[in-house]
Amino acid sequence: MIILGKSTSINVRKVLWTCVEIGLQYQLEPSSGTDVQQRNPNAMVPVLIDDGHVLWESNTICRYLAGKHGRHDLLPAAPMARAQVEKWMDWQATELNSAWRYAFLALVRRSETHADPAAVNASIQQWNRLMALLDAQLAQTGAWVAGDIFTLADIVLGLSFNRWTSTPMARPQLPSLAAWAARLGERAGWLQHGANGTP
Repeated sequence: MIILGKSTSINVRKVLWTCVEIGLQYQLEPSSGTDVQQRNPNAMVPVLIDDGHVLWESNTICRYLAGKHGRHDLLPAAPMARAQVEKWMDWQATELNSAWRYAFLALVRRSETHADPAAVNASIQQWNRLMALLDAQLAQTGAWVAGDIFTLADIVLGLSFNRWTSTPMARPQLPSLAAWAARLGERAGWLQHGANGTP
């Protein structure tokens, strides 16, 4: 099994953390844009090559790996329980990613095309609002994002949490998020790929 991408990429790290949880062996290959584009028309990583098949989109790859290896703890088989996990994974990929993008590009990547202070502030406000929503969810479950057990939702949102705390900006104190982060910190996958110092 080959994973194309760098271990510093937030989306590659989702897949690497999932591999740790499942106990999978893989070969990580940093590749050029041309190499990736030949397999992913979006020219983005990660790209998974498994048994001659190619997959892209990080959340899809995580779901595939959990499903292939029968890890119903990470991705339940029952339709409603599975939907609860996928709901939060999809929220991470759509609502949350859309909120942080401008602020992250301005404050971390120092993008010259993302230098509007009002847009940066709006992005920060929306990002913090959504993280407070996640905090409320964790207060309700008292454990993990989708309920009583650790799932793929915790992996993808754990990496989003790492990006949120690594970005130089004002953040509210969210106690349920902090308690959840402490629980994540006990997992080998988080220690290897969740908080590796690069947002």
